Amino acid sequence: MTENPKQNPNDFFQQEPASDEPVWTYRGYKIKTSEFVTAMVHFFRAEVQRANVWRQRLDATTNWAVISTGASLSIAYSQEDIHHTVILLNILLISIFLYIEGRRYRYYELWSYRVRLMETDFFAPMLVPPFHPSSDWAEGLAEALLEPSFPISIWEAIGRRLRRNYLWIFLICGLAWFAKYWLFPAPPVNFAELASRAAIGSIPGSIIIFMNLIYFLLLIILAIVTAPMQHASGEVLPRFGAGLTMDHALHTNQPGKTQPWFRIRKRRQQFIAFIITDLAKEVSDHILAELNRGVTALEGKGMFTAKAHSVLMCAVTTTEINNLKKIVRKADLNAFIIITPAQEVLGKGFLPLDEDQN
Repeated sequence: MTENPKQNPNDFFQQEPASDEPVWTYRGYKIKTSEFVTAMVHFFRAEVQRANVWRQRLDATTNWAVISTGASLSIAYSQEDIHHTVILLNILLISIFLYIEGRRYRYYELWSYRVRLMETDFFAPMLVPPFHPSSDWAEGLAEALLEPSFPISIWEAIGRRLRRNYLWIFLICGLAWFAKYWLFPAPPVNFAELASRAAIGSIPGSIIIFMNLIYFLLLIILAIVTAPMQHASGEVLPRFGAGLTMDHALHTNQPGKTQPWFRIRKRRQQFIAFIITDLAKEVSDHILAELNRGVTALEGKGMFTAKAHSVLMCAVTTTEINNLKKIVRKADLNAFIIITPAQEVLGKGFLPLDEDQN
């Protein structure tokens, strides 16, 4: 195998070339420090604006839930003869708001993930010299732009919003509902009288009480089960154990290396490219020089022509496929390319063999 380690984009921060010399060379692009920083700053401002828009939408949904709860309780307690069903209907409405807010929270995380990636791996290294950005932060950011996907599941989003805001709203509604048919017109003398007050039409009160207890129990279970899900990056999350300091959390197991504790452990899409060519030296030289990826040469034979060919194998990410095609086409128009998804690619330029080290 020809070894040519993936060029670390972070070398940009460690070099001090002449002011008129291009300092950022990445896949054929050459720009100066000021041009690159200006572009990234404008990009950061745009992503912050997007995140703020969805953050405001989250607040709007929560406000709807609070306002509807206040209105329903005001109506329910305004007169004794108003049925407690008003509060139950509000609980149903709040559940719909919770689902809507969960969906909005996923969009908020989509934009917030990019903001956090910029903060931890672009701006932070400028402020704290020992704190180096991750070696794949540029790849991760590029893939997030080319193939955006939600960083968190709908269940994590709903569970997080439930624990943050909606459990308290549900608790208030549940207590208000119980107090409504318990206190009016007077406290019941036995459970039979209590159950009769909870009845809705032909549905017995005992069934209504049982269904509400089951529903609130399911909400509590949902809040507990989704608590370990920690993929959200847009908020300051309590991920530290007892006695764990920030300095310890920032450092990885490898001496001299640091990593933001809030970095999302998102596996990038990886591919294996097989290139069948008669110009193996030319093609591999171009890949090594322009793509900075290692290439392995294998011996092959075309069974139809009985002619020997070289088969080049190269591991790439989704953001490098188009560049690989251009490179091969430039070196050998008669080359044959097969690109297939890889389950895992471990090693230099990708994830380390021991993932805990990254």
